[in-house]
Amino acid sequence: MLVLLITMVERLGILVMIAFIFTRFRFFRDMIYQEELNRKQQFTAIIFFGAFGIIGTYSGLTLSTDSLQFDLWTTDLHSNEAIANSRVIGVVIAGLLGGYKVGIGAGLIAGLHRFTLGGFTAVACGLAAIVSGIISGMFHKKNKHVKLRTAFLIGFLSESVQMLIILFLSRPFEKAMALVEIIGIPMILANGLGCALFLLIIKNVINEEEKAGALLAQKTLRIAEKTLAHLRNGLTLKTANEVCRILHKEFHTSAVAITSLTDILAHIGQGQDHHRADSPIQTQITLDAIQKGEITVANRELIQCRTKGCPLDVVVIAPLKQRNTTIGTLKLYFHSEKEINPVIMELISGISSLLSNQLEIAEVDKAYQLAKEAEIKVLQAQISPHFLFNSLNTILSLIRIEPMKARKLLVFLSKFLRQNLQLTTESATTLEQELKHVEAYLAIEEARFVNKLKIIYDVDEAALYQEIPPLTLQPIVENAIKHGMMNKEKDFILTIRIQIQEAMIHVHIEDNGCGMSQERAELISIAPIDSQKGNGLALYNVNRRLTITFGEISSLKIESSVNSGTAVSFAVPIGEVSLI
Repeated sequence: MLVLLITMVERLGILVMIAFIFTRFRFFRDMIYQEELNRKQQFTAIIFFGAFGIIGTYSGLTLSTDSLQFDLWTTDLHSNEAIANSRVIGVVIAGLLGGYKVGIGAGLIAGLHRFTLGGFTAVACGLAAIVSGIISGMFHKKNKHVKLRTAFLIGFLSESVQMLIILFLSRPFEKAMALVEIIGIPMILANGLGCALFLLIIKNVINEEEKAGALLAQKTLRIAEKTLAHLRNGLTLKTANEVCRILHKEFHTSAVAITSLTDILAHIGQGQDHHRADSPIQTQITLDAIQKGEITVANRELIQCRTKGCPLDVVVIAPLKQRNTTIGTLKLYFHSEKEINPVIMELISGISSLLSNQLEIAEVDKAYQLAKEAEIKVLQAQISPHFLFNSLNTILSLIRIEPMKARKLLVFLSKFLRQNLQLTTESATTLEQELKHVEAYLAIEEARFVNKLKIIYDVDEAALYQEIPPLTLQPIVENAIKHGMMNKEKDFILTIRIQIQEAMIHVHIEDNGCGMSQERAELISIAPIDSQKGNGLALYNVNRRLTITFGEISSLKIESSVNSGTAVSFAVPIGEVSLI
């Protein structure tokens, strides 16, 4: 019995290797972190785990109940033979990670295969595989990670049930009893351990990748924080030099350079005393990268320096863009191609986009300085650092547990930032664009305030073509979130209603938040007021721009009472707009 146990534990090495290979597949991560698998994912999981169960059968030991001798590998069985195997591991893991449908499906595949091999326990073992899928599926929990202890206990229980089924169904009973006495305890212990070990391998590999992703995100945020202050002044010799120093330190490169369309603005690292100009070949590579607007990698033969003391092997050239137009390049030099792995390339791509966005923000800052009216300065696309970093922290926290949701929030954040940038130079926009801007903002806020914030849209699509001053809806919505939800622990409801009535488009934004006195509500859109909770400048500016554009008929109407919520509404004549 001890020899059998040791041999089966040794065979677990094969399963461990397969478990490691399985972690390369995307559906494994989906099974661990998704709340529910779709049909395609379920089918894929059933096939994989069913095949794993078959491998567990073939890696077992054949036992003859007459001679009580083991055969090291499983082939077709005689009527007096059975198998000491690890088939149950694949079925149990399938049920624990994918639910009872996946568990039963994998059990059917592994069980039917076992039945075809024959032997006096064929029916019992085939049925036991299906029962194992049912048992493990019962312990599948949505939104909760499976613990190693649970995997061990379910494997232990499933194998114990298989021994009981063998005793009940296999005949002659004397052979079944002799078989269970020999293989029972070793299989129960080995397969319980195997289930826990299989799950441990999967979790460890995925956790390491997630840690690497988290470190990558932290590095990106750190670079963003350090470079933002410099790039606010645009792409100049001074700012380029500072950014190169930061990137050279963070990436541990041989050198970093930033160029405009025609000149090298800065070069930090090896060869900085010599790189006053690129070689003709390298200049052509840079121009090609500018034209393509894509990341380009050049090898040593193309970038080798013309002077001594500059042993650079590889350069990665990433475009820097403003409004989808390449204005320069970011060049990172490495000693060896081995240093450039997919993670580094992904990070360089992200940093390139980040720097491009910061340069666009710098362009926006210049627009702020040229603005003459105070309300335009306030309503331009100035992104709140608190909102930006709160959004990034929310996304960072979701990367591990809900990567698909984190990806969607990144898309919403990108849309929100881009819309902010575009609105700085526009005099008018449509209600449709305003609503998309608000939807992107609220999608991020809903992720931050899970189960606390609910959004209701009641929109007449025919009204969305109406033009209004840019950044009209977003300040009102942000004001409701910021102040209305201040003391709400849950069930904060924000309703956005846009309807056409009597040649007017009516916009109504209402919340059930903490509200304010009606006296304050009447004053807040007339002029800014002194208050520790906010001076109402955003609503004041929105109201002034509406009245300048459409007249007093479109002024803000604010209704509120303490602890009963706030409603902000305005109406604009259909088709009428004058450019500000």
